[in-house]
Amino acid sequence: MDNSLRGSTVVVTGGTRGVGAGIARAFAEAGARVLACARRPPEHPLAGVEFTPLDLRDPPAVRAFFAGLPRLDVLVNNAGGTPFRRLADAGAERHAKVIELNLITPLTASLAAYEHLRRSRGSILMVGSVSGGRPSPGSAAYGAAKAGLASLASSMAVEWAPEIRVNTLVAGMVHTDSSHLHYGGPDGVAAVSRTVPLGRLALPADVGAAAVFLASDAAAYISGASLHVHGGGERPAFLDAATAGPDVPDTPTAGKES
Repeated sequence: MDNSLRGSTVVVTGGTRGVGAGIARAFAEAGARVLACARRPPEHPLAGVEFTPLDLRDPPAVRAFFAGLPRLDVLVNNAGGTPFRRLADAGAERHAKVIELNLITPLTASLAAYEHLRRSRGSILMVGSVSGGRPSPGSAAYGAAKAGLASLASSMAVEWAPEIRVNTLVAGMVHTDSSHLHYGGPDGVAAVSRTVPLGRLALPADVGAAAVFLASDAAAYISGASLHVHGGGERPAFLDAATAGPDVPDTPTAGKES
């Protein structure tokens, strides 16, 4: 068992619910001191996780928070999200707020944590999304921000090496307490799960385990990488379309003897 994170200090932004809570819990189980910062406290206390109220869209407050830490070994930029909103249903200003939350706040936190992480030879983990690598109707600004986040992480990994490792964890669809609201109830969750090659949505603990790996000494030579935690991705639509169509008899190929 890798014990390299025991006694380290880890900050997880947005670490109070959903994926963030799963990540925070995984680091606590690995023996780290975990600080979860978000605007609102968790509905239920997380064992081994300390909560600090922080609005990550307030740069002076973010800088003050990190300046007050005696030490930092790992920063997990998890805070983010988006409502379902088609592009033409809102002005650019509202879409810009989604980009700010999902791209600018990780940059703000990373810059504020830089000196700590440089001294500890620590690591940064960006929590990305499969939405950053495919069309994302209804969450286009979110997808664009997550694509930018992966690019930011790869550049940061080069600029800040060798003192700081920087990686992106690309999360697929995750089963959280609010999944039924996005997918239309239990039947919708089950239907969406069937589109994933592994047959289920990820659990927050799955994402947490991957985050702990990337931050640990087991990944000491991994930097500038993107680790996909998506159960194999999404089944290509053409496969279902082909199997749903009428049977087509075999047709001899011209010039080929039967």
